[in-house]
Amino acid sequence: MRILVIEDNRDILANVLDYLQLKGFGVDCAQDGLSGLHLASTGHYDLIVLDIMLPGIDGYQVCKRLREDGQSEVPILMLTARDALDDRLHGLNVGADDYLIKPFALSELVARIEAILRRSQGSRKRQLKVADLIYDLDTLHVSRAGRPLKLNPIGLKLLAVLMQKSPAVVRREVLEEALWGDDCPDSDSLRSHIHQLRQVLDKPFNTELLHTQHGVGYRLAEKTDGI
Repeated sequence: MRILVIEDNRDILANVLDYLQLKGFGVDCAQDGLSGLHLASTGHYDLIVLDIMLPGIDGYQVCKRLREDGQSEVPILMLTARDALDDRLHGLNVGADDYLIKPFALSELVARIEAILRRSQGSRKRQLKVADLIYDLDTLHVSRAGRPLKLNPIGLKLLAVLMQKSPAVVRREVLEEALWGDDCPDSDSLRSHIHQLRQVLDKPFNTELLHTQHGVGYRLAEKTDGI
């Protein structure tokens, strides 16, 4: 299980980080709202622990933007020193799943995290996500930046393999076997389907996600990282 902790107090952050790692969680950290929003938007996390009083943009804004960006499947546990009912209601209204008042016992934090994860795993959709591209495996619905995308069955299968392996390069022969088994139509078939996929995924948008590694294969990622 991987958790993102967004907290500007270094002492609290260090204690939470140590305790969560001791309990077997993988943890990434951010100390301001914008950095936390970037990590939450580009990484895959099972839960986000989010402080409200943050430099830059506050926890309410971070939570609201994440929900608006379509990451509603990621549970959010808010931390705050504010104990007023209106503050708690505001946090829940912008999309938080639970609310923990400072100061808190680390054991209670973990208990709440585990309870939220149990609930979310029972209802969470099976989704693949790369940057702003989302593929719902249950409904076969694909969207990018909130815009629905139409793909044929081979395009959907090709996309699923690339998203599951992202950001790694997937070799041509691996993709061909996933699509056709041992009965690949011809050497240009994969290239043709990649071209069609690129027209749908990338052409209407400013940022390319589908990249060619010449002589090797293809990768789906937000940045080329020199490839």
